[in-house]
Amino acid sequence: MSVAAGIQSSPDTHISVVDLTMAYGDFVIQRDLNFSIQRGDIFIIMGASGCGKSTLLKHIIGLKSPAKGSVYIDGTNFWTSPIDKQERLKRHYGVTFQAGALWSSLTLAENIGLPLGEYTDLSPATIREVASLKLSLVGLAGFEDFYPAEISGGMRKRAGLARAIALDPEILVFDEPSAGLDPISSRRLDDLIKELRDSLGTTVVIVTHELASIFAIGTNSVFLDTESKTMIAEGNPVVLRDHSDDPRVRSFLNRGEL
Repeated sequence: MSVAAGIQSSPDTHISVVDLTMAYGDFVIQRDLNFSIQRGDIFIIMGASGCGKSTLLKHIIGLKSPAKGSVYIDGTNFWTSPIDKQERLKRHYGVTFQAGALWSSLTLAENIGLPLGEYTDLSPATIREVASLKLSLVGLAGFEDFYPAEISGGMRKRAGLARAIALDPEILVFDEPSAGLDPISSRRLDDLIKELRDSLGTTVVIVTHELASIFAIGTNSVFLDTESKTMIAEGNPVVLRDHSDDPRVRSFLNRGEL
């Protein structure tokens, strides 16, 4: 059985990356990536700075096409699907960005209501109710009419998360969620990610270099190596830290970035 056929026949596999090569023109970022993300995983994409973590995330969520290889979502090859099918598959994702990416001129409720207004037929009153619900899920009940500049960085991260879950996505995607946060706020965000995974039944994919978060919430991971330009480890981050045969992986997970 081919790798792709095996992936499509596995009911627990939510996302699969098959023989993926990422490049900008002739410059290869990573090659021959093969890994699967299971339903309910909190999956960590990790590696030293410049290894291509965020670029891989863009390939997974449909923002950049691969030089070679495939990305499967629920057994469907995203990059060989028609454009209308790709757009439907993108709806599986809720994405949060490093700075929250909130519109500064809109209140938190209005920010969260944007995707609801774009992709649903809900009335303005119902959109307001849903926005309030999503804010309450991330600990921001009562902040509907605040503007992003009026709240802290950690609260903006949570508001960005509330917007990401506005359409009840199956997959939550984070790019450096703890960047710029103090340790306490970072830990609270980690706890919130776990709570949402458990309560909403989502699969979570995270790009991060923060070791505390990697070990606190990661259930599975892939390690991208800058020098060899390919993945050199896959598995539970704690197990990799303690038992990996590769000194590059052990060094990263025991002492931080190389």
